[in-house]
Amino acid sequence: MELYNYFRSSASYRVRIAMALKGLTFDYKPVHLARNEQFQESYAAVSASRLVPLLRDGEASVTQSMAIIEYLDEIHPTPSLLPGDALSRAYIRALSQDIACEIHPLNNLRVLRYLVKDLGVTDENKTRWYRHWVESGLGVVEHRLAQEGRAGRFCFGETPTMADCLLVPQVFNAQRFDCRLDHVPTVMRIHDHCMTLEAFRLTHPDACPDAA
Repeated sequence: MELYNYFRSSASYRVRIAMALKGLTFDYKPVHLARNEQFQESYAAVSASRLVPLLRDGEASVTQSMAIIEYLDEIHPTPSLLPGDALSRAYIRALSQDIACEIHPLNNLRVLRYLVKDLGVTDENKTRWYRHWVESGLGVVEHRLAQEGRAGRFCFGETPTMADCLLVPQVFNAQRFDCRLDHVPTVMRIHDHCMTLEAFRLTHPDACPDAA
């Protein structure tokens, strides 16, 4: 398998975690978004969206981080990242989408660039925008974790799931932009425990070969 990704992309980090949890190896294919390598014709030939991550598995290509994780979970079911009954899996997917659909799209690199370059938003207001959506979005995740009562050391009990694969990279982004995190103690407790595991530490952006 080959994984096209950018070390600082939280969506890429999600997939790296999932693959590490499953003990899967892959060829690391860096696409440096800050240097616009996603717009090179060589990558356009691989990815119509010119986004990362993209997983190549033989002749097949899979895009979108959650779709990749679910694909991996189906072809390599142990350990499962979507365990339990249908309702439990819906809970894990909902937590994941709270991050992937409600926080991340508002704050990814191309959105931030558009705010500054096309709409003339100042760097100060860009950062305010970023922090608002991360802090309020993680507040929703915190409330769900507390309200549902399904969290243990991880988002769902005592084993990592897809939700943890998404939560840790989002906290990484929050810390990078100095977001307020004192209002999400459950989120941070789970994050800190995840970071004791090699699957989360060794796939961290700082540990990637293209980190710069």
